[in-house]
Amino acid sequence: MKKILTIIFMILFVSVAAFFYAFPDFLRYADTPASLESREIFVTLHQGDGFGSISEKLTKAGIIKDAFKFKVLARVKGYDKKIKAGEYRLSAAMPPIKILETLAEGKVFLYKLTVPEGYNLRQIASVAAKSGVGTEKAFLAAATDPAFVHEKGIDAQTFEGYLFPDTYHFPKGVTEKRIISAMVKRFWSVFTPEWMKQAEALRFSVHQAVTLASIIEKETGAPFERPIISSVFHNRLRRRMRLQSDPTVIYGIKDFDGNVTRKHLRTKTPYNTYKIRGLPPGPIANPGRESLKSALYPAETSYLYFVSKKDTTHKFSTNLRDHNRAVRKYQR
Repeated sequence: MKKILTIIFMILFVSVAAFFYAFPDFLRYADTPASLESREIFVTLHQGDGFGSISEKLTKAGIIKDAFKFKVLARVKGYDKKIKAGEYRLSAAMPPIKILETLAEGKVFLYKLTVPEGYNLRQIASVAAKSGVGTEKAFLAAATDPAFVHEKGIDAQTFEGYLFPDTYHFPKGVTEKRIISAMVKRFWSVFTPEWMKQAEALRFSVHQAVTLASIIEKETGAPFERPIISSVFHNRLRRRMRLQSDPTVIYGIKDFDGNVTRKHLRTKTPYNTYKIRGLPPGPIANPGRESLKSALYPAETSYLYFVSKKDTTHKFSTNLRDHNRAVRKYQR
């Protein structure tokens, strides 16, 4: 019996001694990067990957040095069962404990998608594809799906006008519908109930307000002019005058080459506001906050015309004679 106790004591002693010998080294490992090289590498972890295969993948990528210590560290910290799938941007200059925290918290790499004000659906689809999220074809298919549009509370056939211009961040593998949903959610956070009431006061539907805002967005070069340009269109609508906006004509031209011709202006399309009265059937772009606001709160003016002064600003006129004089001065 005494002999057995002695053996047990020796085993415990050796275990404790080994622990105290190894513990400082273990602590150093947790906080010591595998390399000082800060080059970042993309590593994708899949659903169902075991921690052993994850450790092996990180070792092959040069992110960690000692797979065994990495597994022990993960087990001690309780991270080995918490690793989340996704694409991560990691570096060998990161301490192992930081790598584990990143994987356990699911801090996946996010792709930046910036949508400029005034972009239309096709332009946004192209930007999304170039940003690494989704494909252009799939984006356009989702953006022009009437059932999906109605699901989001929009009375239209496409999402044109409702993909709010902003900067977004998405993980790899995000669906096109999720991207669009995020943009539409942002739109509704901007288009407040107060703005809805203002639209009603103007006898506009939300869709009409967004349509007018999109035209203002495309016509405006200098931001301070938005409410004034809005006033011109409101004044024309009240008088039942055609809006005569070139950007609407362009939107209705298939494969536009950058040059608006007299033939374009004479060709009747649903978007040619030189030929139709009132607003076109829908937005021609996706307007930002200030254009939306200007559509709902125009400046109080008597202007009915404006012409570009070719310096981002416009010359506004209240009558055709003065407008023609301005056209001769600034355009010819």
